[in-house]
Amino acid sequence: MRWREVLLLACSSGFSNAAPAEQKPLIANSLVTGGNDAETLSKDKKLHGRFLHITDIHPDPFYKVYSSTEEGNSCHWGQGPAGLLGAETTDCDSPITLVNATFKWIEENIKDSIDFVIWGGDSARHDNDELIPRTEEQVEGENVMLVDKFLEVFGKKHRVGDTNDFIIPIIPTIGNNDILPHNIMDPGPTKWTKKFLSIWRQFIPEEQRHGFERGGWFYVEVIPNRLAVFNLNTLYFYAKNAAVDGCADPSEIGYEEMDWLRIQLQFIRQRGMKAIIMGHVPPARSETKRSWDETCWQKYTLWMLQYRDVVVGSMYGHMNFEHFLLQDSDEIDEDAMNGESDPEVRTPLNDELTVQSADNYLIQLRNRWSRLPSAEGLGECAYSVAELDRKSTAQRKQPKKSKTKTFYDKIGGPWGERYSLTLVSASVVPNYFPTIRVFEYNITGLDNDQTLPVRESDPLSQSGLLIDESHPNLEIDGRSERMNKKHKFVAPLPPSKSSPPGPAYSPQTFSWLSYKQYYANLTNINNDILEPFDSVEVEKWHNGKHSGKKPYKYSDPAKHAKKFVFEVEYDTKTDKAFALKDLTVRSWVDLAGRIGRYRSRSRPCGDDGTDDVAEGLGDQDVDADDQDGDSSDKYLDNNLTPSRSNQKQKPNTKKHKKHKKHKKHKKHKKNKKHKKHRGHKERKDINKTWFAFVSRAFVSTRDEDELMDNFG
Repeated sequence: MRWREVLLLACSSGFSNAAPAEQKPLIANSLVTGGNDAETLSKDKKLHGRFLHITDIHPDPFYKVYSSTEEGNSCHWGQGPAGLLGAETTDCDSPITLVNATFKWIEENIKDSIDFVIWGGDSARHDNDELIPRTEEQVEGENVMLVDKFLEVFGKKHRVGDTNDFIIPIIPTIGNNDILPHNIMDPGPTKWTKKFLSIWRQFIPEEQRHGFERGGWFYVEVIPNRLAVFNLNTLYFYAKNAAVDGCADPSEIGYEEMDWLRIQLQFIRQRGMKAIIMGHVPPARSETKRSWDETCWQKYTLWMLQYRDVVVGSMYGHMNFEHFLLQDSDEIDEDAMNGESDPEVRTPLNDELTVQSADNYLIQLRNRWSRLPSAEGLGECAYSVAELDRKSTAQRKQPKKSKTKTFYDKIGGPWGERYSLTLVSASVVPNYFPTIRVFEYNITGLDNDQTLPVRESDPLSQSGLLIDESHPNLEIDGRSERMNKKHKFVAPLPPSKSSPPGPAYSPQTFSWLSYKQYYANLTNINNDILEPFDSVEVEKWHNGKHSGKKPYKYSDPAKHAKKFVFEVEYDTKTDKAFALKDLTVRSWVDLAGRIGRYRSRSRPCGDDGTDDVAEGLGDQDVDADDQDGDSSDKYLDNNLTPSRSNQKQKPNTKKHKKHKKHKKHKKHKKNKKHKKHRGHKERKDINKTWFAFVSRAFVSTRDEDELMDNFG
């Protein structure tokens, strides 16, 4: 077939024709109870306490080097700056060279140090070329190709016959571009759920395959009897999916999926296990926009509240830029959950955001975070986990009283249980720079005979509450898990009152400790354009920062390209910009509060004794000795983003000297006004944490001037 021939020619390695392989979960030593397979696996693979999140790869076999990045050409036609390994900062998809290089780097650098892989969907190219419209065969073939890439890296090398077991679990999900037409998915069984059941058969536990054919959801016990990863089919929650209608009506597939999640999380709770939630489209929700149907967001937020003793955290992709979300349980509304009203009208987010709409979305998130509860009434530094933790036990039991609730009351207790966390990762497809993320999680107690506590949550012994007693926006029903006529659904039971905080809130086994954000600087790696970046445009189609430039059209660009490598953009373990103590919800609430701060505090806060608000980017100085080999603080130290500092350019010595002079005489300039920036208004005080947040959102592809113009 012609399509198969195109795909084979595009790939550097052929496809395996082996029968689907059964993947094996990693087994901690304490879990080995017998059996040759389990014993062999436990000897070969031990837990490392790390896992990989990779999302939105979008392979494009039609990509052509040195083609045009303009709309309509899509890196398929014409002549332009499309590089060997991708056209960064454009809307072009990933060339197969980038796919191959990414998986080769994973194999050589992190394959043997991770326990499982979360694969976030969108594994087919966009339908962005009218001359080459997508076909079902293409969408299916591109997904098969990526399964084969995972097989090359994580498949057992010495196999018998046609079997090739995966050495670690891989959990995939369906993206909105993995179906045709994109965004539209009917309730199953459909041809698409059947196709993916066939493609992913080796990833889906046998007992869940029937359910997957119905709705595309399943879970995998990545550590047997201890930790499960739940894949949600978010297309049934997606506001742009015209084939479904939310999660309120029992006849809707979204209702069914939420009910499945509730039942399975209850089983996980009863077994004393923990769960990670993953999917493609995140539950994004700003002041005016949303990505999920409101009824689905309402239920999801309630589910995360009630199962906060079980859920470790959740992660998604889709939006291609990095950020995080806090679901606020105070926004749960009974009528909105039932689809009877929407308290705040929000229009659906477009599946492809323009530069301007992405900027507005992040600004709206900041506005929401600026209204987070403050600890100032307690005489404590707002949101600072470090300072609050330094308070004595007696002080915590007797906080300073005020006419309003105490800070702890406002955030749901000392652990911040009012909120739940969603992390949204940037993509491999180079809308910015290609990105992957490696998480570190707590495996204390899994390498010995220590037993994790089993939570007691027997519905018969509970008070029978459908919801938390303290929740202000929902009525309490005296019955246990039964259908409530008013609620029109079965609400989950809350944790036992004797249960300690879950791993998302208090450091313990399975809590996320940190992550490393990796990026590939394609400008540096392609090595074929020496001109500096231009400002990015705001049109719907992104032509990229090299648009209109003439690259050096090498006859063999591979010879001139530099070695492909993923660099560490930042590591939360050592990063000073975000200053995350760990990845618990309290740490993220603290970070959101610092991002949302618009004015300087009256006194310093935090461990470093510095204020988060500084006068101009030039005041954001970090000692070079503190940088542990990554680029997380580069732009704080010398006003250069990683993208600018890594380009093949001579250093701007004048600017460097000017910066030194600025530092030397900083004290004398405190009372002087800054010069006008690009003819705009005078610079205002700048929140360093906010600027770090937006710079990283776009994987450091936007320079200081752009950040000042759009976010200053």
